[in-house]
Amino acid sequence: MTNRTEPKKDRTPAGTSAGTSAGRDGKPATNRKVIALAIAGAFGGFLFGFDSSVINGAVEAIQGQFGLTEAITGFAVASALLGAATGAFLGGRFADKFGRIPVMLVGAIVFFASSIGSGLAFGVVDLIVWRVVGGIGIGLASVVAPAYIAEISPRQMRGRLGSLQQLSITIGIFAALLSDAVFASTAGGASEMFWWGLEAWRWMFLVAAIPAVVYGVIALLLPESPRFLVLHDKEEKAREVLHKVWPHGDVDRELRDMKASIEDDTRAKRTGSLRGPMLGLKPIVWVGIILSVFQQFVGINVIFYYSTTLWSAVGFEESSSLAISVATSVTNILVTLVAIALVDRVGRRPILLTGSIGMTVSLATMAVAFSQSVMVDGELALQGAWGPIALVAANVFVISFGASWGPVVWVLLGEIFPNTIRAKALGLAAAAQWIANFLITVTFPPMSAWSLPLTYGMYALFAGLSFLFVLTKVPETNGMSLDEANTLLPNKNAAKPKVKPRR
Repeated sequence: MTNRTEPKKDRTPAGTSAGTSAGRDGKPATNRKVIALAIAGAFGGFLFGFDSSVINGAVEAIQGQFGLTEAITGFAVASALLGAATGAFLGGRFADKFGRIPVMLVGAIVFFASSIGSGLAFGVVDLIVWRVVGGIGIGLASVVAPAYIAEISPRQMRGRLGSLQQLSITIGIFAALLSDAVFASTAGGASEMFWWGLEAWRWMFLVAAIPAVVYGVIALLLPESPRFLVLHDKEEKAREVLHKVWPHGDVDRELRDMKASIEDDTRAKRTGSLRGPMLGLKPIVWVGIILSVFQQFVGINVIFYYSTTLWSAVGFEESSSLAISVATSVTNILVTLVAIALVDRVGRRPILLTGSIGMTVSLATMAVAFSQSVMVDGELALQGAWGPIALVAANVFVISFGASWGPVVWVLLGEIFPNTIRAKALGLAAAAQWIANFLITVTFPPMSAWSLPLTYGMYALFAGLSFLFVLTKVPETNGMSLDEANTLLPNKNAAKPKVKPRR
């Protein structure tokens, strides 16, 4: 799960480009410095993905060492999400008050402390405490990284550069699962002793201190967001930053746009209301909330938090389970690139609908495969072709999600809400997403111990319902300005917007 900062209304006339320089052929040339800054800012997403997924390879070892029940194991894994909700709630407020860079530094410190504390935990209670601390860092990164990228990027590149956050998260997940596999295979198992008399699972957490330090150094080298500087009446400093990062841009125009945008936001905070006729909220707000809930209720984070345990439970060796998890994370990276390439060409609704079909079929197939599991020497196993079938279905599920619901939901959430309520509605949708993520994560261990077929059958049901929801309630916003998209109402005719999309 990741937060996006919605783009502001484009006030630049056609042909002008803040933050780009004109080439000899008259076409804008990309400012490499801006791209470098966006990549550096997106490093928070890497830590987001790494810290949230690093527990994957350690779950069984932690459960065995501390003698945990399935329910306590689920809570230990999901506890980071409670911290993430807190960090996301506080992150925006702190970033507006103290600046984007100070919040990045706090996030780096929190990530560092969490990695050391989790790696040296002497019991499940302090492990949960340090996981919550790490979750706060996840929440801070989920807010400040996309905000910084959006505010430092030229408007013509804002969508693509903003997608670096989601890409960084998937790379962070891959790095975490790869390091888990390396430590476990080198030590001979996650529970085995490794360096300095510490078990391998502890080193899985301790190694996260390295990217945390890198993130802190990056934050110290980055310039402050010019929008934050304008917000706090530091226009001259903002001008200096803009001249450095956008040397060929129209700095005066950009400063005027920032001031106008800040004034719009101030008015929106005073006048915007989420209240409406449907259970106290406006219909479009419910659309955003339900989109966020469906994104998590299909069970995607089960794959990234528990996949090693899952495959071990049905007969795969620990080393094979870790290798499968790494391969799945690579697939997730590749399909995210596909989604970035297609979202502005194909449209939002077709991608979501296709993803829902793929998720429904693959999850249903996993449910059927796990229903064929048998007990071999006291442990579950998938015999014959069912093991490969379940493995293929799991990766088809990741492909279907990663190329659709993963990134596209955040694109829609940035487009469907009216300007006057966008920040509030996005915050509510993000909170719903964290809560849904927590519920799925904490319930998977006891549910899977009871019945894996029923668990994946439930996820398949939610995937099928997500198709019906998009088909009947979600408007298409591709090719429209934010103002045009905001006029659309969620109804059965949403596929045929009244406003003609601009070419």
